[in-house]
This record gives sequence, C-alpha cells and structure tokens, in this order.
Amino acid sequence: MNVAVLRLGHRFERDKRISTHLALVSRALGAEKIVFDAKDLRIKKSVDAISDSWGGKFKIKFTDSWRNCIRDFKGVKVHLTMYGININDIDIAKLKARENIMVIVGGKKVPSDVYELSDYNIAVGSQPHSEVAALSVFLDRLFEGDELEKDFEGRQRIVPQESGKKVEKV
Repeated sequence: MNVAVLRLGHRFERDKRISTHLALVSRALGAEKIVFDAKDLRIKKSVDAISDSWGGKFKIKFTDSWRNCIRDFKGVKVHLTMYGININDIDIAKLKARENIMVIVGGKKVPSDVYELSDYNIAVGSQPHSEVAALSVFLDRLFEGDELEKDFEGRQRIVPQESGKKVEKV
C-alpha cells in the first residue's frame, strides 16, 4: 500500500511549523510522500535533513494545482475533516485493500470541491483539533501500528530504554 499526503492551505509564516509536523508525521507513520499546495523550500530542507540522518525514502513534492493533484490521483482519496463520517464507522480494511491512498489534510478553510473530489470524508472525532492529530490517528489505524516497527535504515537510531535517552550511530 502506497500512501501520499496532500497538505492544503499552507500559509508561509503562520503554518511553517505545523506543516513541518505534518511532513514528519507522514514520514514517521508510513506515508511515502507529502505534497504541498504552496512551494516552501524551508520545510523541504528541514525534513530532507531529518531523512538524511534518520533514514527512509520520504519525498516532499509541490503542486501548482491541488485540484488536478486530487483528480489525477490513481487510487482512493481520503479527506480528513471534522465534518466527515466518524473514523470508528469506516471500514479500514476496505481502505487497506487499495494499492494507492491519498490522505488530504487542510489548514485553513477547505474549499467545498475537496469534499466532492474525495472518495471518503473522514472525521477523527467531532471536535476541532489539529490536522496533525487527525493524520496521526488515521495513519496509525490504517497501518494497524505496524508503522511503529519500521526500520528506516538511517545513520542513527534511537535505542529504546526505560529511562534516559540513547542514540547510536549505525
């Protein structure tokens, strides 16, 4: 299963931190790439540096047309929104059976086209919260926790321990 995340509504100064977090969550929790509707090379540079050290083949892309990006995607399109069907009422196994999945997350108000272009509008709860939280919960449900065991084959890795912090060079 290949998962791409589409980030809509990135605002350069206001959203650089949250958009970076969306990219990091996408990378760490199993997505192959994230696509932004605005070209912000600061995010790419930051996340590429993390991938360089910690491993993985995660990609950051940019699009001039999010509508075409959604329309042209060959696979199932999942829009995470608090106005959708509750995630507990979605058949995740049906989604997992698909080869390609695009997960769409917005920042500012999402245009109504997104709801119509999406195959699923899924809510992670029914209260306002962060798109980073929604993406995290959705990806964890989609991968059933297996993404947490992934070996990124980086130059460094964390050595799990009960207390303290230990990072080793590989």
